[in-house]
Amino acid sequence: MERDTELLLRVARLYHVQSETMDAIAHQLGVSRSTVSRLLKEARDRGLIRITIVDPERPLSRISSLFEKNFRVQAHVVSVRPGSSSVIRLDHVAKVAARLLDDCVHDGDTIGVAWGTTTAAIASQLKPRDLSGVRIVGLNGGANERTTGLPYVGSILQRFATAYRGEEQLLALPAFFDDPATRAAMWRERSTRHMLSARASCTVAVFGVGSLTSELQSHVYSANYLDSHDLAALDGAHVVGDVCTVMVREDGSWGDVPLNLRATGMTPDELRQLPRRICAVSGPAKAAAVLGAMRAGVATDLVIDEETARAVLDRLRPGLGRD
Repeated sequence: MERDTELLLRVARLYHVQSETMDAIAHQLGVSRSTVSRLLKEARDRGLIRITIVDPERPLSRISSLFEKNFRVQAHVVSVRPGSSSVIRLDHVAKVAARLLDDCVHDGDTIGVAWGTTTAAIASQLKPRDLSGVRIVGLNGGANERTTGLPYVGSILQRFATAYRGEEQLLALPAFFDDPATRAAMWRERSTRHMLSARASCTVAVFGVGSLTSELQSHVYSANYLDSHDLAALDGAHVVGDVCTVMVREDGSWGDVPLNLRATGMTPDELRQLPRRICAVSGPAKAAAVLGAMRAGVATDLVIDEETARAVLDRLRPGLGRD
C-alpha cells in the first residue's frame, strides 16, 4: 500500500531541504530510523524527490556543445561501458530519457508517443506520478496488412498512461496506406481530423530514430510494415531511416520521398511545431539516420549514448567526434 503523499513530502523536505538527520526525523515522527529510510526511498521511487548532480568544472560536455552548435539541440550524452551489448546500451539511454521526460510532464499535459523499440524501453523505465489531466496520444498509426498493431502500440501507450495516471488515445490508422489518395481522403474525414488535432496539441513528444541498418533492428523494419519493393524504393531514394515512420535522408530531406505520401506519422515540419521534443537513440549503426533527423530539426532534446554521439559527429565532419 502506498504511503500518504503528504507524509512522504514532509519527510523529504525535512531531510533534503532542512538538512535534518534521519534520527531527528524518526524522533519527530515517532518511528524508527529504518522507517525514515524506507519513506525516503519510496519518495524517490514515486518521483517526489529528484537529485541533480552538477559538475562545476564541466557544466556542458564538449559533445553536447557540438550538438547544440550544429543542430540547436540539447544533447544528453549517456556514458555506456565500451563493449556493452545493444540491449544494455538501449537500457541506459531509456533510463535517462525516462528521467528527462519525467521532468517535463505536468498536470494537463498532452504527451505524444511514437511507437517503437526505443519508446517501449522508455515506457518500462517510467516511475508512477500523481498527476491529473494528462493525455497520451499516438504520433503514428500502427496497423499493417497482417495486424491491427493495437496490442503492440496500445501496450506502449498504456504504460505511459499508467505511469502518469492519464488517458491514452491511439491513432487508429495504418502506419502506411497503400495509396496516397487513400491517405488524402482519410485526412478529410472528421474523425481523422479530430485525431490529428489531438496530436498537434501535444506539449511534449517522445520518439526514437529508426534505421535501415542497426544492430537492434527497428520495429518498423522487422514487423512486416514494409515489403521488399518498399525497401528497394527507399534504397533508391537514399533513405537512411525514419522518425515517426516518416522517412529521412542523411541530408535531412524527406518531403519528396514517395513512401512519405502514404505515411501517417508526424512529419518533421509538424514535429517542429511542438514545444518540447525528446528524441532518444542508441547504437552507432544509427549514426546516419540520427544525422538526418538532426538536420531535419525534429528534436529539442536528444538522449544518446556517447559512442553513437561521436559517430554522428564524425559523419558530420570526419574527426569531429574524437577528443
